[in-house]
Amino acid sequence: MPGTTVEDLLRDLAPQVLGALVRRYGHFDTAEDATQEALIAAATAWPRGGVPDDPRAWLIAVAARRLTDLLRREQARTRREDTVARWVRPADRVAPPADEAPDDGDDSLILLFLCCHPALSPASQIALTLRAVGGLSTAEVARAFLVPEETMTRRISRGKQRIRASGVPFRMPTGAERRERLAAVLHVLYLIFNEGYARTSGPGLFRADLAAEAIRLTRLVHRLLPDDAEVAGLLALMLLTDARAPARVGPHGELVPMAEQDRSRWKAAQIAEGVALVSAALPRGPVGPYQVQAAIAALHDEAPSAAETDWAQITALYEVLRGMNDNPVVALNHAVAVAMSRGAPAGLALLDDLNADGRLARDPRLPAARAHLLELVGDRDAARDAYREAAGRSTNLAQQRYLHARADRLTGN
Repeated sequence: MPGTTVEDLLRDLAPQVLGALVRRYGHFDTAEDATQEALIAAATAWPRGGVPDDPRAWLIAVAARRLTDLLRREQARTRREDTVARWVRPADRVAPPADEAPDDGDDSLILLFLCCHPALSPASQIALTLRAVGGLSTAEVARAFLVPEETMTRRISRGKQRIRASGVPFRMPTGAERRERLAAVLHVLYLIFNEGYARTSGPGLFRADLAAEAIRLTRLVHRLLPDDAEVAGLLALMLLTDARAPARVGPHGELVPMAEQDRSRWKAAQIAEGVALVSAALPRGPVGPYQVQAAIAALHDEAPSAAETDWAQITALYEVLRGMNDNPVVALNHAVAVAMSRGAPAGLALLDDLNADGRLARDPRLPAARAHLLELVGDRDAARDAYREAAGRSTNLAQQRYLHARADRLTGN
């Protein structure tokens, strides 16, 4: 796989290996432990000895051996363990069993629905899927939920134990059962994409692997449910947002805001596909939040320039979106849209109302938006202070550098 690093390959294969073990075996929590140990073994062995011809089979074989060891240690000598013990291959044979080859369904997608089992709380569904399918570390999932890592470790462990206790088979749910889990599945994919497109921490601005994985899994759900308007809306939103990725980063890794991006670098094919998806979904109804967000993204992407953006229509769409859910980030984006369509003072007044919302207490987006609008009204000193406040709240190094640069520019440095 030219251009693919071992880390990239392991991230792609991890949910497939875990899915293969859970499909055959059922012990979700122990299977994940075994999969993680196989990944560690591969990360150690492959850079030295080379990637095997069939890396998925190699990982399944190693994970299966480790899984058997774990169960024996726990004295779980059940019929399921005996079955696994029979199909595990010796160390020098890495080909998977004939019936272990993936079928027309994708194990990652089945694993996704499994993690959204109704026995779990919504928070546990999202956390477990981000960990098992999205490949985020426990620390990254904890940051997404704004809780300590130890708390998230316990939450994920409880989720795995509940799935094991439920005895749910490893298969794609059908009918009403599938509908019950779909909202959680879509929210999980949305969070995975957001972490990929604007990572919460680390040196880089985004993680293209996570964004691509979210799009891939959403395509699978769309293929499964082609007539679901919200599934189509979410896929459209991802495509339209990701289309701007090539222009979001400058030559030295710096963040480039949308208004300053070279729009000729945006992915035209993705924009066309996203616009077609949301245009077909909206008339089908009922209209949901993913479709509205996709419509907003389409207005941005279809504008020939930042100055020609239809901010009045974007403002109206954000007002529709605000009526669907009480989300402070939506309210923040609405305030910015109001500023662009009706003047910065109107937007600043709306941002003032958000100061009391505790959900944004540590979010860098609120002071960053305030800084931008203060800059527009000419209050350079207040704008500089707000940019520095936003930088202090951010845990992403690229965002910190951008915000500090904006502040320094206002001091003449």
